[in-house]
Amino acid sequence: MFEPHDDHSTATPNRPDPDRADTTPGHGRSGHEISVLGLGAMGTALAEALLGAGRKITVWNRSAEKAAPLAGRGAGIAGSAAEAIGAAPLVIICLLDYAAVRDVLSGAVDQLVGRTIVNLTNGTPQDARDIATWVEDQGASYIDGGIMAVPPMIGSPDAFILYSGTAEAFDDYRQTLEILGAAQFLGPDAGLAPLYDLALLSAMYGLFGGFLHATALAGSEKVEAGRFTEMLVPWLNAMTGVLPEIARQIDTHNYAAADGSKLAMQAVAIENIIATSNAQGVDSGLIVPMRALMAHRIACGFGGDDIAGLYRVVASRKRDDNCG
Repeated sequence: MFEPHDDHSTATPNRPDPDRADTTPGHGRSGHEISVLGLGAMGTALAEALLGAGRKITVWNRSAEKAAPLAGRGAGIAGSAAEAIGAAPLVIICLLDYAAVRDVLSGAVDQLVGRTIVNLTNGTPQDARDIATWVEDQGASYIDGGIMAVPPMIGSPDAFILYSGTAEAFDDYRQTLEILGAAQFLGPDAGLAPLYDLALLSAMYGLFGGFLHATALAGSEKVEAGRFTEMLVPWLNAMTGVLPEIARQIDTHNYAAADGSKLAMQAVAIENIIATSNAQGVDSGLIVPMRALMAHRIACGFGGDDIAGLYRVVASRKRDDNCG
């Protein structure tokens, strides 16, 4: 939880005028007037997508020079975060971290009443819940979001953004949020969007980690990464097809290997990967944790599990609780 700065503006609050927001029956407000706070690579991409869709936007960034290109395209430039928040009923924030979001919002308390804050900053579920409570106490609606895209993807069919928080506010502005990417609402708990976001990123980093280790191992014999990747991508694509079956095993708590790929056998392959990595001068740090998970599950008597059985180990920080 955070408290407002003592030096916030004492001017009369700028309350949104419902008549300024277009309404389309069955689709909620189209939200033509929007403020975007934060003009890093992602924030700029968000602003550009909104401008491209004909929305009237006001932007603010701590380093004002980043706003100049957007001004040339018709965006209004706010002199302060509080001014930007007061300029539109819908406020989209994309900053480095939640500490920056807290600082910005705390300095604009008088401008928050009646507005919808959409926070697309990466953070933790508890960060989102704390800020949601505080924002709502100030008389505003709060939606947290997780962007599942890189900046060039914003506004394209490949981008999707996870949202959670005030359902009514999401319904009001869904039409506008869909400009940025497919909008997926997860529920009223503001912490759900960042939870999904971080879980999806975790899978991505696991993939990248495996790729880097694999290319380093092949590269130890001077195999070019590009050449090796031509073989690796089809293999990984094939393996992603197994994920729904692993998910089914997790959901049904039935981890028994049905195709001979038992953990006891896979543990031998892991040992060989680590031994070869060490022999080739490649850091095995990305693989060693997998060996530890397998060893624990096998020690519990589940060497006949499929790889899905490791879920039991990962899902609990207390190793004594995950031998079931």
